Amino acid sequence: MRRVVRGFWGPRQESAEELAARWSTTLERFAALLPEAAAGRAAGAQAAGQWRTAPASGPAVTLRPEAAPLLDALRAAREADPWAAANGTSLRLLADAPAPGWKVEIAALAGGTPDSLPQSLVATITSPDGAAPPDAALLTAVAEVWDPDHGDVGDRTVTAALKQEAGFKVGTPSVGWIGYLSAGRAARVPADLRAERAELPTGGLLLTLARPGDTAAVVEAYETLRRSGALEPLPRPMNRPAL
Repeated sequence: MRRVVRGFWGPRQESAEELAARWSTTLERFAALLPEAAAGRAAGAQAAGQWRTAPASGPAVTLRPEAAPLLDALRAAREADPWAAANGTSLRLLADAPAPGWKVEIAALAGGTPDSLPQSLVATITSPDGAAPPDAALLTAVAEVWDPDHGDVGDRTVTAALKQEAGFKVGTPSVGWIGYLSAGRAARVPADLRAERAELPTGGLLLTLARPGDTAAVVEAYETLRRSGALEPLPRPMNRPAL
């Protein structure tokens, strides 16, 4: 099964060093939650496996999830992209030698201040049939490390149902079977929303809305949250990271 764990936010200028720290923590937490992604690490190693860069051009580089090699990768990405200083630094990593049937890819565009292009972290996880990745914990990691405006866990089936049944438009806030809303959005969540709620240290709210595959419940929750204003898009031009 293929699922995506995502976080989105508005303009927030950050240095390469700040981004490297966020990336390092993200990889450590994902490897702990998805040990299958780190299956290729050396026996007895304490670090969270190895990852491969997937640059738009040039050779891939294998690195460990530590600040120094990640900082080098981010600086190389910035040097290769003349728009990075304004739009954000793009980095895409693949888990190196995961267990059979598993694939983990994490891509982020972050550190920029564009007024119309959201910053984002998107993790795409492919797992064997019958596996049950810890979706809530994965989205919690994204929320706590990157402090996004909103986020979700879902798949193509969820997106298709939201488009067809609720008029969802790509590029606007949404939820999957799990959702995350920043503090400003959480304040707009209605009391009658059917969800398991967990407040995070960010001040935001993690919402468990449905089981994977239950698109009807996701559509119902999306419509409820949209009516309450909790899924209102950031004003354009964007001038802040969160609602």
